[in-house]
Amino acid sequence: MDVNLSRSDPKAIMIGIGDYHVGVEPMTSIGLGSCIGLILHDTRLGIGGMAHIMLPESGGKRDRPGKYADTAIEVLMKELTAKGCSKKTLQAKLVGGAQMFANFSGNLSIGLRNIEAIKMYLKNYEIRITGEDIGGNKGRTVTYCAANGFIVRVRRADGACSEI
Repeated sequence: MDVNLSRSDPKAIMIGIGDYHVGVEPMTSIGLGSCIGLILHDTRLGIGGMAHIMLPESGGKRDRPGKYADTAIEVLMKELTAKGCSKKTLQAKLVGGAQMFANFSGNLSIGLRNIEAIKMYLKNYEIRITGEDIGGNKGRTVTYCAANGFIVRVRRADGACSEI
């Protein structure tokens, strides 16, 4: 299977920081450092969504729901269920959450805090994580197309490519 991501799919919808999209068309998110690309996929209907999550908690902010773990999962669930998806047939994959600055640790480790928050919210929704490429210290680009099944392609900043 070809995992060459040297060129982005020109038809892919770009999911920028704080953005999200639900549908069947190709989606991509670049520059995932400490941010997380969260992909939810309905295995029965072949519909999915992606969010580019920057921070673990919204603190009540509702301006950009894809930006925060709590609101991103909420808005993806709302839109996916509106399209007939069920949490029983939803699965998740996570990409990103890197520790981009080695000198920072503890509460400043946004990547780790994002990972922990997203996993907690997915557990609360009873959504199973079936793949992840998280942590480390390299940025990533992620590409997903619900119409092609639940194949998620990842390209790391060091050029390594994989599928999860």
